[in-house]
Amino acid sequence: MPSDKALRDELLAKIRALDVGEVRLMEVCGTHTMSIAASGIRSMLPKNVSLLSGPGCPVCVTPPQVIDAVLELSMEPGVILTSYGDMLRVPGSRRGDNLLRRKALGARVETVYSPVDAVELALREPDRQVVFLGVGFETTAPGTAAAVLTAREKGAKNFSLFSMLKTVEPALRALIRQDGFNIDGFLCPGHVATILGERGFQYLPAEFGLPGVIAGFEPEDILLAVYLLLRQIAEGRPRIENAYPRAVSHDGNVLAQKMLSRCFTARADVWRGLGVIPASGLGLKEELADFDAEKRFRVRFAETEPPTACRCGEVITGRLRPEGCPMFGTACTPEDPVGPCMVSSEGACAAAYKYQGVL
Repeated sequence: MPSDKALRDELLAKIRALDVGEVRLMEVCGTHTMSIAASGIRSMLPKNVSLLSGPGCPVCVTPPQVIDAVLELSMEPGVILTSYGDMLRVPGSRRGDNLLRRKALGARVETVYSPVDAVELALREPDRQVVFLGVGFETTAPGTAAAVLTAREKGAKNFSLFSMLKTVEPALRALIRQDGFNIDGFLCPGHVATILGERGFQYLPAEFGLPGVIAGFEPEDILLAVYLLLRQIAEGRPRIENAYPRAVSHDGNVLAQKMLSRCFTARADVWRGLGVIPASGLGLKEELADFDAEKRFRVRFAETEPPTACRCGEVITGRLRPEGCPMFGTACTPEDPVGPCMVSSEGACAAAYKYQGVL
């Protein structure tokens, strides 16, 4: 086996040998975004090949009006709001107003490592209402579904889910149909593909004539995916290739897919940068409505997105690089973020800021 450096050099030589002209590729996974930035892949590629970040960070695509509703819910008497760590620092429409601030004001906010932890907390504190903020794509949704079913099985009637779960396909369809769309191929998200399988991305070439490659997360995985995408473009034969066969099969995780269909129903949802997308969110089915936090607390959302100077929406739709935002690294930093792309551990702005020296 060649060394990592030898493999990188070999892949880069193959990439440079392809005659493809100016090409714009998009990764649709926050872990890819971080790996690309940390390894300096953009600086390795020839200047005619651009890598852009897409809507692959679940925290980043959550719009401010949803965060505002979460912040208000956190102040409800008797409520314990539980979430993954990234969510605690995401601001709503008012700068600096996040769950950490609400916690300082007296809200009970707890970090958990899995949704089942929230169910266990509900069982330990039966006199409090425990709400889990479910955020993520198809990768995390099965685990969230399992937590809801566990709560029902164990009689944790004081547990509920605030679902911010979304699905990737409707978002990519909406992105492709936007005016000015200018992407030549996709690095498909490896984590989501473990659930959906190769067949979950066949619509890209079949309906839109766009190539896609399912990629792993090591720098060599990503360079291989870039090479395969460019080769498809050079050949003029768009298709879906699986460059991550050690984790992704053709049909994906059928058990996880059944868990999703058992618990969730598709609904319209709002995406930062893309607006309302039909059938792109996951809401609990009617038979699980007793565990739906939106219904339990009669949650209301602002009808329009409040004005903000944050340009995360342009960053996660490939229209702007993080460094192109006038606030990047000055008014907006990881220590004092304006938008979620600078907060999330998978955010494009956070990655660009942290690894400025290797981009």
